[in-house]
Amino acid sequence: MRFFFHLREGLARRAARLPANLRGILWLCAGAFALSVGDVFVKMLGREFDPVQLALFRYAVGMAVLAPLFLRMGWRDLKTARPGLHVLRMSFAFAAQLCVFLSIVHLPLADATALMFSKPLFTTLVAVLVLSEAVDGRRWAATALGFVGVLAMMRPGGGSLEPMALVAVAGALAFAIANVLIRVLARTEPANRVLFYYHLGGIVVFAGPAAWLWRTPAGIEWALMAAIGALTTAGIFCYLRAFSIGEANAVGPAENMRLIYAALFGFFLFAETPSAWTAVGALLIAACTFYIARVEARRR
Repeated sequence: MRFFFHLREGLARRAARLPANLRGILWLCAGAFALSVGDVFVKMLGREFDPVQLALFRYAVGMAVLAPLFLRMGWRDLKTARPGLHVLRMSFAFAAQLCVFLSIVHLPLADATALMFSKPLFTTLVAVLVLSEAVDGRRWAATALGFVGVLAMMRPGGGSLEPMALVAVAGALAFAIANVLIRVLARTEPANRVLFYYHLGGIVVFAGPAAWLWRTPAGIEWALMAAIGALTTAGIFCYLRAFSIGEANAVGPAENMRLIYAALFGFFLFAETPSAWTAVGALLIAACTFYIARVEARRR
């Protein structure tokens, strides 16, 4: 036990000597990996279990992992004066979560992940409408080019529209709206309070439908379902650490590793070969979201 303690302390000291941006990139790569592994488990379980049941586990396990933090805060710090805005934000976030699970189950992992990366493109549009943010011509051009990448991925070689791709894009749009509403909430609500109501609301909303559609997991399925919630929570924690340590414009591009993880997992675990449409669309989306992230970082 003492050996592992000294090993951990030694690794922590070495990590502290690394440049801040490099540490941020490593945290973000770890978070992207955790989220990608969680997507693999969703895809494995999604053929047997309803996405509503998977969502319930995602929020219930996340709440259990974060419970010590919420208990330390106490009700005085968790109490909110803006319940309506929390409910509105959660409504979009829960709809987005279901869309994400459906797209992961029914689309190749690389396609589903790349389409989810269109979220910053929608965020630009939603921020203009909701927050009246000023957007310059170059950012509009990057947003338009990113949507060209989305359209490229939604039209395979035969030219027919993939219905489940529409679900993935709808999920990205819903998440974009939820994220913009977080900006509104952030004026008075700390991040931990938003997380508390997000997980509590997820349990309340999905418990009833999940009970109706319930299928009892067997054996390792219990562990995989719990892992979905644990990995999602771990991924969010890694993202928060990454952006708190390093500069956003230096750290942010590392999130594109999630596209690489998705392509590799899809190929080796599910025999999915990304198409030319996926490659072209993903490159356009990644490049444009990278540019938008740099503009946002400089503006702030």
